[in-house]
Amino acid sequence: MMKPRTIWKGMNRERRRGLTLIEVLIVLTILLVIASLAVTNLIPMQRRAYENAARTQIKAFEQACDAYYLDLNDYPPSLDALIAPPADLPDPTKWNGPYLNAQAVPLDPWQHEYLYMYPPQRNTTGRPDIWSMGPDGVDGTEDDITNWGQ
Repeated sequence: MMKPRTIWKGMNRERRRGLTLIEVLIVLTILLVIASLAVTNLIPMQRRAYENAARTQIKAFEQACDAYYLDLNDYPPSLDALIAPPADLPDPTKWNGPYLNAQAVPLDPWQHEYLYMYPPQRNTTGRPDIWSMGPDGVDGTEDDITNWGQ
């Protein structure tokens, strides 16, 4: 004669093969908390990376402008003059460019054009003003990345 207890033990094992709804919800909640912590930490890191990339690109523009200055004894009228000689150069043979290794002037990390001004209005060193409008894409706001006052 079989004990009823062994029958119930076998049935109980068969019922416990999967996860309960509560267990699945707990696991999902834990994963969501971890994912939200990761995202909130990555967004500021990405912003800093974009700002550093813009600063690095502005420094590259400054170096290219300095090389242009050494060749032509004046700063370029625009960033495009670093890639192709301007049409109004007094002596085109002095232009030894391209001064940037690019087909066109690159955009900033937020896909906006870099702004350039020569003669400078803000840069006290006499070098051209070069800046990015930053993440908001609006000129003259506090998130602009510039080559003056830094």
